[in-house]
Amino acid sequence: MQLRLDHALPDDASVIAQMVGELLREIMALVGTKTFGFHQEETEIRARSWITDGTYCVVLARDGAQSTPLGFLALYESFALYTEGAYGTIPEFYVRPAYRSKGIGAALMGEARQLGRSRGWRRIEVTTPPLPQFHRTMAFYQREGFSISGGRKLKLELP
Repeated sequence: MQLRLDHALPDDASVIAQMVGELLREIMALVGTKTFGFHQEETEIRARSWITDGTYCVVLARDGAQSTPLGFLALYESFALYTEGAYGTIPEFYVRPAYRSKGIGAALMGEARQLGRSRGWRRIEVTTPPLPQFHRTMAFYQREGFSISGGRKLKLELP
């Protein structure tokens, strides 16, 4: 396999939304509850809009000249006083199951590091549930140099 990393264009929104759906279905199957709502068309519209206006950066992993992505990593810029400036957040990161443990995730993470440095970020943050079902995910992030910075991700739904 000859791995190719591409920065997504607005026309990639459909396949990105498809992989987001795959990711969310996998997470919900592991935790045994419907944690997320997912609508393909709405997700595609958001992805297209955010890629177009530069709010969202998505890196796609492909096998050589093949057009179907094997996985993706999304990044956006965040701000917090505790981080001493702008930093990157990874909201979605997914490698299709048949392509895991083949260096694709590490290559996507390498591109995220390079992008972060080019934007002057001092750090990149990611959230993963501290549940036994995600021990492989945690091990991957720790191999990639991430350290636990505390807390759990919480949400408040705003009607």
